[in-house]
Amino acid sequence: MRFVCLVYLNEATLDALPADEMRKLDEDSLAYDETLQKSGHMIVAHALRSTSEALYLRSRGGKVVTMDGPHAETKEQLMGFILIEARDLDDAIAVASKVPCAAYGTIELRAVAYIEGETPAS
Repeated sequence: MRFVCLVYLNEATLDALPADEMRKLDEDSLAYDETLQKSGHMIVAHALRSTSEALYLRSRGGKVVTMDGPHAETKEQLMGFILIEARDLDDAIAVASKVPCAAYGTIELRAVAYIEGETPAS
């Protein structure tokens, strides 16, 4: 089963971290990615740039409207994701619970949904 671990953090909290703490979080995150790679769980993982650099778009009635970010008025913003392969939900929870950013924010765990007739990419 495939799951996505959506990493939500408060950008202001992250920006306020001392440089050495931010560097350790980055190092711990890269080390955990390596652990997931070795265990066979990792499919892909990426951090996302700041919401201030985001572009939002909507398509309504054939017209596309774009807006500069940030758009969402939430305390935590989507800052990255990890797409994993897990045996089941319990395995996915075990993997997600060790994501280093969980100490600073929230990890949303969601199973990948496949449209009828779709084959998962390998």
